[in-house]
Amino acid sequence: MTHAAHLDAVGRTALVTAAMRAAETGRPDAIHRDPYAATLAGGLGPRLLAELLGATAAGSPAGGSADVPAGAPVGAYRSARQDYNSARTRFFDDYLRTAADEPDTRQIVVAGAGMDSRAYRMNWPEGLRYFEVDRPPVMAYKRACLAGVTPRADRRTVAVDLASPSWPAVLTGAGYEPDRPSAWLLEGLLYYLPVAAVHRVLDQVAELVAPGSRIAADVVNTAALTLPDQRRLLDVFASWGCPWLFGCDEPEELFDQHGFKADVVQPGEPGAEFGGRPAPPPVRGLPGVRRVFLVTGRRN
Repeated sequence: MTHAAHLDAVGRTALVTAAMRAAETGRPDAIHRDPYAATLAGGLGPRLLAELLGATAAGSPAGGSADVPAGAPVGAYRSARQDYNSARTRFFDDYLRTAADEPDTRQIVVAGAGMDSRAYRMNWPEGLRYFEVDRPPVMAYKRACLAGVTPRADRRTVAVDLASPSWPAVLTGAGYEPDRPSAWLLEGLLYYLPVAAVHRVLDQVAELVAPGSRIAADVVNTAALTLPDQRRLLDVFASWGCPWLFGCDEPEELFDQHGFKADVVQPGEPGAEFGGRPAPPPVRGLPGVRRVFLVTGRRN
C-alpha cells in the first residue's frame, strides 16, 4: 500500500483539503457531503490541518484579518477558513453538475486532482468520462485508499506531473478527445505554480478543448501573497515545501488572455454563498484584503 508519507509536498496539501471536507461532512448543516474524505485524509490530513489552523489563528492580529472582523475569537478564524473551503467545494460541485447536464459534454478533466472524490460521490450521466490528472504517487495513494469502491463514472487516471510538457499527450492517450466538448476543473492548483507555469497550463488547456468547452478554477489575489496577516499561513505552506507563488487581481483578464470568457465571484457573494456561509466579502475594489476568486468560463 502507498502511504501518505510517500506523497510530495503539494500532494500532502490535498490531505488537508480532504480533512476539511471530512469536517464539513460531519456538520448537521453541511453544505456538501463527502463520505470518502476522512478515508482520503487518513491520519496525516487532520494533523496537518490542525497545524495550519493553529498557526494562522495564533497569528490573527488584534485589528482583524482578511477573513474575520476585528476582535473576532479564534474559533471564528478557524470557521472562516473552513467555510471558504466548503463553499469552494460546493460551488465546483454545482459547476460540474451543470456542465454534465449538457448533452454534448461527456468529458470532465480535473487537473491537479489531489483527493477529489467526485467521480465516486456524485451521480453522472451514462457514458461520461471523468479524467483525473495528478502525479503518480497521488494516484497510487488514492487507489489504495479507495480500493474496492466503484466510481459512478468512467473514471480514468492520468498519472503525470503537470510540470511535464508531455501531460497533454498522456491525457489524450487515456481517451480524452480534444474535438469533443469538455469541462475542466483546476481546483487548489494555480497558486502553487510560478507565473510562467500558470500561463503555460492555461495555454495547454486552451489547445486541448473544443469551442464552447467549460473551465473553472480558484485564484487568490496578489495581496494574499503579501499581507502581514497572511504571513503565518504562507510560512506554514512554505515550511511544508509548497509555497504560494501566484496571485492575480483581475482573473477575468487572465482567462481572457488564454481564450476563455470568464465570470468571477468571491465566496459569500450571490452564486457562491450557501445558507449564509461564508460571510460576504468586502467589495472588490477595497485594497488590502485577502481575496479568493472562483472562476468559471467558456472557450471562445
